[in-house]
Amino acid sequence: MKCPFCAHLDDKVIDSREARVGDSIRRRRECLKCGRRFTTYERIDEIPYMVIKKDGSREKFDRQKILQGLLKACEKRPVPVPRLETIVDEAEAFVSEAAERERTTTEMGELLMSRLKRLDKVAYVRFASVYLDFKDVKEFMDELKGLLKDRTRK
Repeated sequence: MKCPFCAHLDDKVIDSREARVGDSIRRRRECLKCGRRFTTYERIDEIPYMVIKKDGSREKFDRQKILQGLLKACEKRPVPVPRLETIVDEAEAFVSEAAERERTTTEMGELLMSRLKRLDKVAYVRFASVYLDFKDVKEFMDELKGLLKDRTRK
């Protein structure tokens, strides 16, 4: 493992345990050159989860890509990152539970939007505006009106 601080290739494992979800191993390592410690996560190399895009092409499920989209939607919002990581964990579980180990981007988008809608309405609208690809202001306003109706029902 390459040290992230000095790029030295030799280290020793200080501590090893299952990560939160249980499908990966968390290891604390210490660089044998600079002595600094860092954490690595190891996952079993399995058949990749796939996402079927709207044009029919398939793409490998990418946790980081989903997290980046959620972070962008939640920019300058009071949403803790661990909550977003939980949403990404749910999305990954959603794909892994599928019989064929793949889901459509439509299914994924609906899941992510429903979680964001409960978490932060502004982040939801931001995410939906990109995901739903509104063609004009009317479509955008219709979505906002739906949100306002939900709010008045409560």
